[in-house]
Amino acid sequence: AISFVGGDAAGDHIHERGTKNGKRVQSNKGAKNHGTIMPDSAKENVLNALIGASFGAAGQRCMALSTNIFVGDAQDWIPELRAKAEGLVVGEGMDAKSDVGPLITAQSKERCERLIQSAAEQGAEIILDGRGIEVDGCPNGNFVGPTIIDNVTPEMDCYKEEIFGPVMLCMRADSMEEAIEITNSNPYGNGAAIFTQSGGAARKYVSEVDAGQVGVNLPIPVPLPMFSFTGSRASFRGSTNFYGKSGVQFFTQIKTVTTNWKIDEVSQGASTTMPILK
Repeated sequence: AISFVGGDAAGDHIHERGTKNGKRVQSNKGAKNHGTIMPDSAKENVLNALIGASFGAAGQRCMALSTNIFVGDAQDWIPELRAKAEGLVVGEGMDAKSDVGPLITAQSKERCERLIQSAAEQGAEIILDGRGIEVDGCPNGNFVGPTIIDNVTPEMDCYKEEIFGPVMLCMRADSMEEAIEITNSNPYGNGAAIFTQSGGAARKYVSEVDAGQVGVNLPIPVPLPMFSFTGSRASFRGSTNFYGKSGVQFFTQIKTVTTNWKIDEVSQGASTTMPILK
């Protein structure tokens, strides 16, 4: 059995090679998690949640909330994100004062900066640019500071590719239905979240959004270990998901034993028919 978490290219290759060789494979791949922010949600709580979910771990986690769709009047909140993000401390990972650490490789930094640049060239607005940041004592660190890109549209490279860095994409929608359509049109299906104080809106969103893990007023809806990690669509290849009951089943070879203890009964002769329970 092969259990993998990583990028699309490696995940597809491992799934193909493994299954061709008769192995069980579960392959968790890329993600583009979407948040939908309704204007009736608690603004301050929502903005704090978005900052933490987008920039925590320098955006290098598969459930980072990297793309946020602001519905209606909630679009007026976008400028306030900048002030909160500017207050984050970028520094080396072992420093307790650091809020945002480095990216894991120079190649990761290059990809992140390339996609930020492509957003500017393709018509988005970079309202906070984390490129070129310097950290004292770490001249060769792979640092990118918190970056916020507004007016992102689905055809942009920064939207189509997983950035895997401290970059938040802001999109705009006139209705929750439009936000759901944007989310469902993206090929990835790892996670999605809605922020609202309306039970009806939350119920509709949970029912209609096409993502394997859904949060309501919760930015990173990673399930507790007794449940499974249920990424779907282009975010997952395999038959059963990670951990929880399906995770145990994935690593389990089932054995079925059938016994007959009627040793004292006299046989009535051989039978060529299928046995039935009488």
